[in-house]
Amino acid sequence: MSNKLIDLQHITKSYGGNMVLDDLNLYIRENEFLTLLGPSGCGKTTTLRIIGGFDRPDEGRIIFGGEDITRLAPNKRQLNTVFQKYALFTNMTIAENIAFGLKIKGKTKSYIDDKIKYALKLVNLEGYGNRMPDSLSGGQQQRIAIARAIVNEPKVLLLDEPLGALDLKLRQDMQYELIRLKNELGITFIYVTHDQEEALTMSDTIVVMNQGYIQQIGTPEDIYNEPENAFVADFIGDSNIIPATMLQDELVEILGIKFACVDKGFGTNTPVDVVIRPEDVVLLSPEQSSLQGVVTHLIFKGVHYEMEVEANGFEWLVHSTSMFPVGTKVGICVDPYNIQIMNKPASEDEEAVGINE
Repeated sequence: MSNKLIDLQHITKSYGGNMVLDDLNLYIRENEFLTLLGPSGCGKTTTLRIIGGFDRPDEGRIIFGGEDITRLAPNKRQLNTVFQKYALFTNMTIAENIAFGLKIKGKTKSYIDDKIKYALKLVNLEGYGNRMPDSLSGGQQQRIAIARAIVNEPKVLLLDEPLGALDLKLRQDMQYELIRLKNELGITFIYVTHDQEEALTMSDTIVVMNQGYIQQIGTPEDIYNEPENAFVADFIGDSNIIPATMLQDELVEILGIKFACVDKGFGTNTPVDVVIRPEDVVLLSPEQSSLQGVVTHLIFKGVHYEMEVEANGFEWLVHSTSMFPVGTKVGICVDPYNIQIMNKPASEDEEAVGINE
């Protein structure tokens, strides 16, 4: 496991009396691609800005490589930031844009020229040095913004929703480019997005945030398959979240029907929430399952059919490569391993707070 590089300790930040981050604790490892994921206003961009030195926390410390950098100016930190708005200098060529930071540092012309060639090759834009920014596509401009950041050889690259302005195809292409760059450069990426697909596609670690709190930290697989609470389950992909009763270990009652599961330790006759992903719901003929329903909606999505099935008062969302027309009576089956049990919160307002272990 990589060494801890950045350690955020008890970070609190408010603006005008509005609490944005409340006692946040998080660490980032060397060479990690860590994504801060959550809805607007959850605190992810504020966290990034505090790491970058653009905002200062009201309380808490930022430790970088063992050194307290809480009050260190942004230009003194071993990191660079790429914003959603690329902030390229429109009156400079691409080469001049890339060289800007190096010139400020007083690097020699030969050193700068070598770095420009290296950076353009790294982002697959060799030969573009003499062009102007307005002659490039959005995806190309984003690559230049990244090139300008990486020539300064930062230990950490901060990316604040850098793909948000791109169309779907360009965004997907740039996701793979960022993964390639991270692997080739061997530096730490801290990425901010509200796009679940981006987070699942690119990240080593995902930090799900809401209302200034960390809800869950884990690998993309953990976050998707083992959500720790209803917010995470609902925010990461589509889910069926159903009130249920844990009758005993490995047995749960869902909508009045007993289902085998693999979870233990929830007690007996305990109210819980159950998460079942739409792709994990199997539709059979009615006599093959003790839970029957009727297909109420059907949409063709290209790689699968999306259906809604009304069963025992609940509208199940189902993704399947098999098509069942509206009005079809079906049985609902779920593999025990695909039933995720979650404790109900003590109150509706309770937030889950996590620390990256």
